[in-house]
Amino acid sequence: MVLASLRARWAGFLGAFAAVALGVALIAATGVGLAASVRAPEREPVRFADSPVVVTGRDTLTVPVLRGPETRHVTKRLAHPHPVDNELLRELRRLGPLSPGRTHPAQTRTDRTAPDAVGLDAPAARVRAVVAASGTGARVLTGADRRRVDPDTERDARALVAVNAFLGTAGGVAAFVSVFVTASTFAFVVALRRREFGLLRAAGASRGQVRRWLLAEALAVGAVASAAGCAGGAWAAPGLARALVDAEVAPPWFTVDGGPSGFAWTWWPYQLAFWTGLLVALAGSWSAARRAGRVSPVEALREASLDTGVMPLGRRVVGAVLIAGGVGLLAWTLWTEPSELLKRKTYTTQPMILSTGVAALSPLLVRHVVAAFRRPAFLVRRPAFLAGRPAFLAQRPAFVAHHPAAPPRRPSPLKRRPAAALTLARLARANAAGSVRRTAAVAAPVLVTVATAGCLLGSAATVGAAKATEARDRTAAQLVVTGDDLRQPERIPGATVAASASTAVFVREDDDTALLRAEARAVTDPAAFAATHRLPVVAGDVRRLDDRSIVVNEEWQRHRVGEHVDVWLGDGRRARLRIAAVLARGTGDNGAYVTARNAPAAPLDRVDVRLRDGADPAAVAAALRTTGGQVRTAGEWLAAEYPGMKHQTRLGLHMLLALCLAYTAISLASTQLMTAPVRAPELRSLRLLGAAPGQIRLVVAAEAVLAVTVGAVLGLAVTLVGLGGLSAGLARLSAPAGVVVPWDVMGVCVGVLAVVAVGAGVMGCRRPAA
Repeated sequence: MVLASLRARWAGFLGAFAAVALGVALIAATGVGLAASVRAPEREPVRFADSPVVVTGRDTLTVPVLRGPETRHVTKRLAHPHPVDNELLRELRRLGPLSPGRTHPAQTRTDRTAPDAVGLDAPAARVRAVVAASGTGARVLTGADRRRVDPDTERDARALVAVNAFLGTAGGVAAFVSVFVTASTFAFVVALRRREFGLLRAAGASRGQVRRWLLAEALAVGAVASAAGCAGGAWAAPGLARALVDAEVAPPWFTVDGGPSGFAWTWWPYQLAFWTGLLVALAGSWSAARRAGRVSPVEALREASLDTGVMPLGRRVVGAVLIAGGVGLLAWTLWTEPSELLKRKTYTTQPMILSTGVAALSPLLVRHVVAAFRRPAFLVRRPAFLAGRPAFLAQRPAFVAHHPAAPPRRPSPLKRRPAAALTLARLARANAAGSVRRTAAVAAPVLVTVATAGCLLGSAATVGAAKATEARDRTAAQLVVTGDDLRQPERIPGATVAASASTAVFVREDDDTALLRAEARAVTDPAAFAATHRLPVVAGDVRRLDDRSIVVNEEWQRHRVGEHVDVWLGDGRRARLRIAAVLARGTGDNGAYVTARNAPAAPLDRVDVRLRDGADPAAVAAALRTTGGQVRTAGEWLAAEYPGMKHQTRLGLHMLLALCLAYTAISLASTQLMTAPVRAPELRSLRLLGAAPGQIRLVVAAEAVLAVTVGAVLGLAVTLVGLGGLSAGLARLSAPAGVVVPWDVMGVCVGVLAVVAVGAGVMGCRRPAA
């Protein structure tokens, strides 16, 4: 019976099949990419490819932390690894000749004379014994571990972390969008068959039989669609990896292929995608199936023509709880930890909760949003003889026009068209408000697409703009010199010069339960640094920074001026430093500051210069070129370092939104085509009343545009709530608070979905309009 029903109504299940298959394909493709980023293939060593054993200086810091009643050791990589000890080098030379390895332009050393690593051809056991006896903390690397000293190892590791984060976000968003649209589509498929359910109940079918029948259909469609989606995901995963490489999100060698042997099969993404699609199909039809089984035959037949009772108490409660939970979670995060609002995982997940809540209440909200498009009464005046009649009835059918009793002159088309257009618009609005299930089914994909685009791109752009504004407010210099290893500038007449280096400090936080790495700057002259920067100081004075003190921000657990804090410097040395000043938290770039003596291995990478009155900028710039770095104005440096949103981030988000837009567009088109047979009697009634085929198409197109507009309005509301919370979080962090709404991207999404909805809707009504 189920198979016969599927064969007879395959067109009605086409929308649900497409939604499930495309959603599963998205989840599978992103899952395969995520698996490839987690278990990246081991690459051959480059620098020490000819040396079977490598000895590297100490490059890690191990600190005990509390884990409940026990003490565990946590290891972090040092900001400035140690070179190989000279005494150890003499002992290693007794085992064989030492090799510094192949040089590379990006290779840096912490010391001018001692190497950071050496290679030798000797038994690994003997080398380990010599290194252990030295007590220097050096490490012995063999096999694939030798790649750890390659110059591009850290860069590849950072790139894989970025790929992992992007694919994790993409997988989460894809899963949410697919679950959201699939559940909405499946519920709408079941809702379209209410008249059929009424007939079945009248024929003697029990409630349980109706529910089991619908769930069996959902199981069959979900299983076939999920299998097709897994195949589509396997086909699309290599293309997704190539797109990530082309967009410079992933390193050039990243791939999901297994080399010459072909595709590297990974089971868990397909298992996750298949069972997710199947469960979503069942969940989407479950509530509608229960509702179809509860109503009596007479009630079902009466509901078949007009949407009434579309908001049962359970759905109202679920929607209200989700909206209250989303807003409450936003308020709680804003009050307790506002810095969490700036993180991608926060501004990605919180809009999902709000979007789901708004979608659950969409049948209730549709009528209110549609009513907002009502025209003023003075624009709806009509001739008295047309009162109560559709405007298109003023255009008499052809047989009436040729009847002998017909008036010889017909009204001017210019006088008919405004009234007809106005009536068609009113009819489309009435259809949208009356058929709330159909309107909500069309608005749901638009809602989730607009909310996703607005919250993801808007939050990233808002955070980027806040960082750029914060950096501009902190900079008081007119010239900035940057480079990998700058020479210390000499005294320049007419200029205040402040040289600094990038470093890090390690501190135990959260009552000694965690070891955190804090990025820091090592300054050579605190007074000059304070003159070239406008740091957001909330307590203390940066000019009082010395070799026994540190500047921290409010995010540190200990952040009172005069208080001492135990830290480990970038080279692993432990120090007890006094807090000289405290900075506002900001967007996260207000890091710690120490003196250059507390980071002797850190190479200078930045020089800030402030010109005094009467100084010649050209002469100062010429003197600064002796440092070996790039001399730029502060504006040029800020534009290059703080563009608002990184190019890779923008490309990655656009790629993610393109995937979601393609998915929602196809689902929207299938939903529109699926509703065409159900609307056939309604459209034929309009045709019998005298409406021309073109007018019927205009009604369908206007109704589709109105439904898309409803979804866009609801998605914009979710976006504004999310961006408003983010702006409030920036204000609480003493950072520049503003909102960047991506109107262009949201407009493109709405325009594409409107074209798809109108095209599919008009295409589906061609026969009834003929």
